[in-house]
Amino acid sequence: MATRQIVVGVDGSQGGRRAFAWALEQAAAGSATVQAVLSWRRGDPRTSLADARACQELAQLTLDREVQAQPARHGVSVAAGVVEGQPADVLVAAARNADLLVLGSHGHGRAHHTILGSVSEACIANAPCPVVVIPVPGPPRPVAAAVPATEAGSR
Repeated sequence: MATRQIVVGVDGSQGGRRAFAWALEQAAAGSATVQAVLSWRRGDPRTSLADARACQELAQLTLDREVQAQPARHGVSVAAGVVEGQPADVLVAAARNADLLVLGSHGHGRAHHTILGSVSEACIANAPCPVVVIPVPGPPRPVAAAVPATEAGSR
């Protein structure tokens, strides 16, 4: 039987960390390898770095930190790499021979999605394998109090 491969998008966010942890758990349970991928772009609007080398070095530092932060899972082989390009394009290409692509949700609302688009949506539409999006927990929701049944409610 061939070794299964799980590709996971890593970006230094809480969603990316949750996705990476989930991918490692799945790999450990199913004898798979994990390929952690972080994309970078020149002049990334999230940084003030315009120099390509500086952007790549920052991406590599971020990926190294994220890989080191994950607990070791016995028997799980992890390959990690940074790739220049748009995140969705990079992840879809990395998943070309994968059995699963795992992404973390950033928990942005509809307005954010409308303005910036969605890496997850693009990956779901274009990936050659199943895509799992791990949600980031939102703020706690108030729990409604239980209402006991009454005679009026049971008629």
